Amino acid sequence: MGDGEKRNIVVVGGGIIGSTTAYFLTRHPKYDPKKHTVHLIEATSIASGASGKAGGLLALWAYPSCLVPLSFKLHAQLAEEHGGVERWGYRGVGVGQIELSGRHVSKRPKTTENGEAKGEDIRGLHRPDVSSDGNVSLQKRSKESYANLSKMGLPDDLDWVAEECVRGYDSMGSPKDTAQVHPYQFTTSMVSLAEEQGAKVIIGSVEKIETSASGEHTVKYMDKSTGSLQSLPATDVIVTAGPWTKTVLPGTPIGSLRAHSVTIRPTRPVSAYCLFTQLALPKNFKEGVKSKAMYVSPEIYARPNNEIYACGEGDHLVPLPRSAADVKVDDSRCQDIVDYCASFSDEMRDGEVLVRQACYLPQVETGSGPLVGHTNTKGIYLAAGHTCWGIQNGPATGKLMSEFVFDGKAVSANVNSLDPRRVLR
Repeated sequence: MGDGEKRNIVVVGGGIIGSTTAYFLTRHPKYDPKKHTVHLIEATSIASGASGKAGGLLALWAYPSCLVPLSFKLHAQLAEEHGGVERWGYRGVGVGQIELSGRHVSKRPKTTENGEAKGEDIRGLHRPDVSSDGNVSLQKRSKESYANLSKMGLPDDLDWVAEECVRGYDSMGSPKDTAQVHPYQFTTSMVSLAEEQGAKVIIGSVEKIETSASGEHTVKYMDKSTGSLQSLPATDVIVTAGPWTKTVLPGTPIGSLRAHSVTIRPTRPVSAYCLFTQLALPKNFKEGVKSKAMYVSPEIYARPNNEIYACGEGDHLVPLPRSAADVKVDDSRCQDIVDYCASFSDEMRDGEVLVRQACYLPQVETGSGPLVGHTNTKGIYLAAGHTCWGIQNGPATGKLMSEFVFDGKAVSANVNSLDPRRVLR
């Protein structure tokens, strides 16, 4: 198709990959809103899946190496151009692997009917610095304490981890090579910016993609507002449906992994660190609950809006539901994460649980991923399987998808190793 011909481009999926794809399509030098249309079709709402519930870590040491450098650079550029510091919480962070020994938790949070905390939760660990009203002393550590923690590698400003719980710390990254964004704010901002340049958002679930003998595509979708089946003609279809990719492109080797997470408002603003923990929990560490001593590995991300995000390990216990709106949250798994955090941080222990949530991460079943590029059908493209690095690699993926459509090939990075045609039947 020549550069001067009309293009009707449809992006399927309103997560981070679909949102950045729509953004970069509308920013491509060859994009002309008078000749080209960009429609983004999302089944539930923008960022309703993992893209709105992720940690938002960005790192030059992430994977795959063919996407990471470009995407990390684009994140910085997008934040500079669109006020990302204020708009979606972009900032550099320190990252470390920390070994901890947890304390006993003596009370469980009260929750509302929908599973969210009321606010007076995580009180009363057996600690001498907790007063009768639950307030915690925030006195600075002594010189001896700083010296002792420094020997273990703990940064001086990482002061929201209880001193007696720390067993060791290894730095994994600094603000020079590691950053973060608020995933929901970033994803929805990308869509809004795409809309400003002419992209249109449709809320509806794609039922199938039909291709005629002449190579023309039709996207059939159930419109959520009318409840009727609609058809949208397309010259180019980009499938960015995450773990739901198989429902749009049957036979695509994209699976899913369920992950739970919580957000906590600590008792005070905390320093900018993301922690990969190795947490040793004592026997019967929760009052009234018998358990063996065990190791767990929650990930903890401090955010700039006085919020801490914490996630646990994934599971395959519940199959992928029909849509993000049907994802079930296991409150006991969320409560475990809350208790893990309480066992080593006073600030989180006495904070307020804001959200308890679950999502499904997309995984390539046939090996490493993601899959980015052309499929075996001309005019249909795939960008899915980004696992936990979807937010990090979203901008590069979106930019490359715009190049596949308008230039016929990837220009900004060599992603031959991610070619979907290697694994598609």
